[in-house]
Amino acid sequence: MTRIIAGRFRGRTLEVPEGKDVRPTTDRMRERVFSMLQHSRYPDMLEARVLDLYAGTGALGLEALSRGAAHATFVEKAPVALGVLARNIRAVKADDMTAVIRGSATALPPASTPCDIIFMDPPYREGLVRPTLDAILKGGWLADKGVIVIEQATDDPMDLPDTLALIDERSQGQQRTLFVMHTRSD
Repeated sequence: MTRIIAGRFRGRTLEVPEGKDVRPTTDRMRERVFSMLQHSRYPDMLEARVLDLYAGTGALGLEALSRGAAHATFVEKAPVALGVLARNIRAVKADDMTAVIRGSATALPPASTPCDIIFMDPPYREGLVRPTLDAILKGGWLADKGVIVIEQATDDPMDLPDTLALIDERSQGQQRTLFVMHTRSD
């Protein structure tokens, strides 16, 4: 079970599909991530545009909306996860604040509007971090001075494009969370 931790959707339980294909960010890790995002070096959550890649249940994007983000775009390709994501969006009545892209996070379409905060939680140890970062930059998804929050295994390598800089890193067990910021325009 996973739930929204804070904000206007606080306490709402989110559906999680059975099986091992979707592994939602734990409530504890989500709380740590959002506490860190409240620091002044990161974009303000209020009225932010958010992109949730490898969205699964949509927990990260929905948490952002609950805490004041203006809009969240979710990217997911697994059919079971897409169904759960749609039901979770409807459950919190966030249809008018969301968009869902069915497809791969490594082949993003061009962005209509850049996002201030991007969450990405790709499957661990599959080499998806750099191709996803490249797709974000190529598609114009990251706003200048925007932040990308990456969840990955502690032993996954980190290879950042030149326009991104590692700002903060936290580890918990076999997982680490990286905060990466856009440093200059391409």
